[in-house]
Formats: sequence, C-alpha cells, structure tokens
Amino acid sequence: MRKQFFFISAVLFALVGLCSYFWPPALLSLIVLLPIFAVGVQNALQTKKAILRNFPVIGIFRYLLEMIRPEIQQYFIESETDGAPIPREIRSLVYQRAKQQTDTLPFGTQRDLYSEGYEWIAHSLAPQTVDTKTLRVTVGGPQCQKPYSASIFNISAMSYGALSKNAVLALSSGAKLGGFYHNTGEGGMSPHHLNGGGDLVWQIGTGYFGCRTHDGNFAPELFRETANKENVKMIEIKLSQGAKPSHGGILPAAKITAEIMEIRKVVAGKDVISPPAHRAFSTPLGLLQFVKQLRELSSGKPVGFKLCVGRRSEFIAICKAMLESKILPDFITVDGGEGGTGAAPLEFSNNVGFPLEEGLTFVHNVLIGFDLRKHIRVIASGKVITGFNIFAKMALGADLCNSARGMLLSIGCIQARRCNTNHCPTGVATSNPDLVAGLVPSDKKVRVYNYQRHTVHAFAELLGATGLQQTQQIQAHLVHRRVAGDLVKTYADLFPRLEVGAFLKGQIPAAYQTDFAQASPQYFHEAQTKSAA
Repeated sequence: MRKQFFFISAVLFALVGLCSYFWPPALLSLIVLLPIFAVGVQNALQTKKAILRNFPVIGIFRYLLEMIRPEIQQYFIESETDGAPIPREIRSLVYQRAKQQTDTLPFGTQRDLYSEGYEWIAHSLAPQTVDTKTLRVTVGGPQCQKPYSASIFNISAMSYGALSKNAVLALSSGAKLGGFYHNTGEGGMSPHHLNGGGDLVWQIGTGYFGCRTHDGNFAPELFRETANKENVKMIEIKLSQGAKPSHGGILPAAKITAEIMEIRKVVAGKDVISPPAHRAFSTPLGLLQFVKQLRELSSGKPVGFKLCVGRRSEFIAICKAMLESKILPDFITVDGGEGGTGAAPLEFSNNVGFPLEEGLTFVHNVLIGFDLRKHIRVIASGKVITGFNIFAKMALGADLCNSARGMLLSIGCIQARRCNTNHCPTGVATSNPDLVAGLVPSDKKVRVYNYQRHTVHAFAELLGATGLQQTQQIQAHLVHRRVAGDLVKTYADLFPRLEVGAFLKGQIPAAYQTDFAQASPQYFHEAQTKSAA
C-alpha cells in the first residue's frame, strides 16, 4: 500500500495542478491534501508500527477504532446482562438508586433461569417486615474495649491517590449521612477522609503509610496519633487483596506532592515502595502480636486483618496461633480474587487468589472448626453490589459486607476502565485537576447515601421474604444454584459446614487434613523456615 499511497498522491497533486490552471481556487484543496500527504509520508518512513508503515494514513483508523472500542462495546453492543466486570443491568441499578429513580424491572427478568450458575433465594409463605435500623452488627471481641456498631453494607478500601480528593470526600461525606463506614485503603489517612466526617476504618498496609519511619518501618507513635482520632472506629491490617494478592506497589518520586508527603509520611525525591510483605512481623504469632500492639495503641478499638485466601495452611496457622497466644482479632475481612483495583498485573488479577465464595466459606469453616467464630466478625469484600449479593455472602458466613465498585458507580463511575491512566473521565480515579473538578462532592455524597440505604432496604425485603428478621438467622440452604441442566443444589450442599470445635476434637475432614498438618503458628509456610535458616 505504500506504493499505492505515493501513486495516488502524485495523481491527486497532478489533478489539482491541472484544475488550478483552469480554475485557480482549486489550489485551496492543498490546505487539506498537503497535511494528509505529510502524515502519510511520516507513516511510510517510520519503522516502529507495521500497520502505519504498510498502510499510510488509512492505518490510523485502526488505532482510532481501537481507542473507542470500549465505548462502542458499552453503548451499542452489550445487552443488559452483558458487560464486565459489572454488567449493564447492575450498573443501571446503582445509578437508579443513587439518583432515587425508579429501580423496578418491567416485563420480567432477562436472565436465563435455566442456565448453569443461576441462583435464587427460597422465599417463605409467612414473610416478615424487617426494620433496616436493626440491621447493624457489633464488631469487637472479648479483648476490645471500644466495640463499634457497623452497618451491614459499607465502603471498601480505596486509597487517596488511587481516587481523587473529591471522590474520597464524597464517599466519606456519604458515609456520614448514612451511618456506615468508609475504609481508607492503605494509602494513609488523608484530610479528605477526615473532612467528610464519616466513620473510618484505617487500613495499615505493608508500606505503613501515615505511620512509618523514613526507612519504611512501623512508627508506633505516629500510629497512636491518628488511630485515636474520633472518626477512626476500627483498624484493619492489610495482608493481601483480591485483585493482586501478595504483590506490592510503587509510587514514583515524580508523583509525590507535598500533600502526599504529609499524608503518607514519606520524603521527596525517592520512589515509595509498598512491599509485598510486612516488616513488623513475619510469622502468624507475630501477626497477632501486631494486632495486640495496634489495639493497645488505639486505646482498645477493634483491630482485624484483611486477606485474600491463598495457601490454606497459612490461615489455619494463624488460627493455631490464636489458640497458642490467646490473642484474637476482632474481625477478618475476606477479599475475593474477583476484587478490583486501579491497576494490577493481568496474571495476578486473573489467576491468583481464591474467589470470594470459596475463600469466605473456608475462613468461616476454619474459625468454626477451632471454635473461634463466635468471637470474630467476618466481612466479605469482592463484587458485592446488590441486596442479593449481601444475602448470598451472609449465607456463606459473612456478618457484613464491603463494596468498592458499587460505591464508585454511585458517585458517577461509568466503568470506562481507565483507572490506571490518570484519564478517568468522571474525575473519580484521577489526580488531573480539570477532571477532578467535574465531580462535585456536595452532590455525589447524597448519591452514595441513597445507593447504600436503598440497597440495605432491598436486602431487608429479601430477608423478610424468607420469613426471617435477623441476619444471624440466614442459613446456607436458603440459596439455590442450578449446577447443570435439572441439577439444583443449595449452598449447604455446595459448601458444607464443619461442626463447632471439630478441629479441637480431632475431627479433621479429609479436605482439610493436609493443610492442617502443614500449619504451624511459628511460620506461614514450610519454605519460610528453610529460608530463615
């Protein structure tokens, strides 16, 4: 096509020259033709892009179409039940609830009720009325001096920096209006979190942002100063997250502003590393000592940890360490492999970590097996957006749920999937001041509040439809799944429960025996002892 390009160009210029001989204004066409010819020549001579080199000018359309492919797919091709990671039907539901528009469904479901994976709840002929004000859960075990009454539906961990200041302020302000909590994410406690006035869960990650020394170690006094603020209701130690478990991060020196330096307690001119592992501890017993330390420094506030289940023996090891040390976390947040983040390596996002259903069930069962479940709250996190999602996760063992992407949709996210480019068009996941200005916190905070309360109300209606009034009454057999064809199983069939204290009685099911034998409170996995030696 290069030869054709030069031949066609020569013919066009010849025609222009001939026409201008008889009609001089024809020369004005060169205003268009010459720039196109210049671009074509540049394309033909460059050596990095074969498409442009072989197809000067018209090859550009390939890149233009690729650029707008997500928009074409989203607005013109996908159906109500298509779209990933969040289908259009669910995105629309969030928008409708956030804006207080009609969220009912006309003319019947568009789901295929006979497809593999379809799920439904077994309702009752004696439904109940559930007051949403009763749907709160007290977090704080026997070693906690300041238990916290939490909503069943809250804002999951998202850091300032990953989100814009206006997005953080809108979320925190919405949490204040609705009486639910906002997890700060591992990026530190920003003024935008505090200015919103909402209840906060301060997440402490491997970088110890906001409570670190200059060389990246944990700084107890800095932690104490922030942890005792009135807004801070709970402390969460991040061990891993579903989108990129056991993977650290880096904040380039060029992006470190004076504000970020103050928030994260880092210095200018150096890349800030968020390592894969913690420095404050390296064993299950060490983790629990850290839990105890943070609880004491925060004057007895609830302290827990967040993880995406990976090596099953490692969580069993943590539970063995609880028995040995007699130190208990107040809560455990279980993230699923389907969790989202602003940026993650594809291999980690797609192929690392247990999905939420399996991870949540495993954590719940192991705590039951050690007779620890009664002291520890379990929080589910990972694509929890609707009232049914909340019900289903509680049927698997969760006490309450967190949502990230649902909350982002409520403040205007359109699933553009540009979170990692700093070009988020809605001002949610960007630091570009021009884009951030488009998100008005005073308006969006009301939408966060509306979405959360309407979703909790939807959950309350589902709970009442099953004949129940308390979340603790939800049982796994109430949720059904079509496994294949006419084969239907309940969650109780798919995710069998252990007996209370089964591990303590030596009743270890075959599915747990290998992991149980490998688990030790002295190390996370066997290779760790060899590397230490």
